Amino acid sequence: MGGFKRALLGYRRAAVDAAIASRDTRIWALEREAEDSGERLRGASGALARAEQELTSLSGMVLEREREIRGLQERLREANERHDRSIASLESTAGRLEEIQAQARGQATRIRMKALSEAVEVSRRQEAVGADAADTAAANGSAPNDSSLFEGDVRLQIGPLGDFSQLVGFEDVIAGLGASEISVERFSEGRATLSVHLDEPVELLRELEERAPLDFRVRRTGDDVILDVEDEQDSGRRAA
Repeated sequence: MGGFKRALLGYRRAAVDAAIASRDTRIWALEREAEDSGERLRGASGALARAEQELTSLSGMVLEREREIRGLQERLREANERHDRSIASLESTAGRLEEIQAQARGQATRIRMKALSEAVEVSRRQEAVGADAADTAAANGSAPNDSSLFEGDVRLQIGPLGDFSQLVGFEDVIAGLGASEISVERFSEGRATLSVHLDEPVELLRELEERAPLDFRVRRTGDDVILDVEDEQDSGRRAA
């Protein structure tokens, strides 16, 4: 009230009315500002509620994902354990198979060595029997059959051969002579025994001398034909 100037009968009306109007304007402005603030507060409260709702939803999703991750980790651990057990079982099985294979190889080697030893012994006995028969025939004044023509089943023994390729080449030569069947009965210590069937009469020894890539000499003919392969030194001496 100290801001108003006094008149004769009190305060000036215009000043009082201006003060009241200014107060009302200020009150209206404050009320509008309060309403705006309340509106903004209500909007912020709604946004906060929605944010809390979204946060709750996200929290539930996070918890669900964590449960799924724990489940996957558990299944992965179980799978790793099964894998480790499978690896251990496979290693044990592989070790057992290697042991069985080693035993089988050893047994097969022993069987082959025994078979080769028996084949060598049989071959030696056959050669001894053949030599005895030749000696007996010579003593009786008879000579082995040295006909140049061979037909039907014939057994050929040739050796010593340097490698298996020489045997294959010798078989090819025999096949070129019209043999319908050729089989290797025995191959031991470089000597091979072949069973041959000739469909037509063939001058076997002459044809072999002309076509065979190996130089040989005939040691015995008859039911069996034995061909001794000569080395290069023997061939050189014969040529000289």
